[in-house]
Amino acid sequence: MRISDLDILIVPGLGGSGPDHWQNRWGQKLSTARLVTQADWERPRREPWVSNILREIDASTRPVVLIGHSLGALAAASALAEHGRPGQGGGKVKAAFLVAPPDLSAAGLASFPIDSAFKEKAPQAALQVPGVLVASRSDPFADWAFAERLADVWALDLADAGDAGHINAESGHGPWPEGLMRLAGLFAKI
Repeated sequence: MRISDLDILIVPGLGGSGPDHWQNRWGQKLSTARLVTQADWERPRREPWVSNILREIDASTRPVVLIGHSLGALAAASALAEHGRPGQGGGKVKAAFLVAPPDLSAAGLASFPIDSAFKEKAPQAALQVPGVLVASRSDPFADWAFAERLADVWALDLADAGDAGHINAESGHGPWPEGLMRLAGLFAKI
């Protein structure tokens, strides 16, 4: 599929995506992309975050691709797991591109005020769409073994980003052209 045939929903994580983050840059570059906003980026609550994603899916007029980063990847996966239910998007999501989902048991996240429901209600089955989970071998919020298990449970292709930190602006991933190439590969599958 071409970008013009899709509604691309970009789902940032904790704190939102700053102006230099690849998600914001892609949102400006991809003509049919829009950012899913949250009322509270600093104290994320699962239910409102997932509900906002589902609302954006429902409002979409074309097939949807979800692009989530970090906690946004977990929220996007949760919304995807729920979207096939009546009144919850009705199967509009055609693919998922999930980058650096965190292991909410990781010590580095203990000081962040993240709703425990993100972990407790995380999908535990295949997401039922083509997708890619991009993970780093040096992510401070999830080790490689966690990413492998998650990709297996969600039945997504696992893409190795190498030693890329949390795959955000702080780790040097502003425009992230390699990610765009991987996304283009996903578009070719749908």
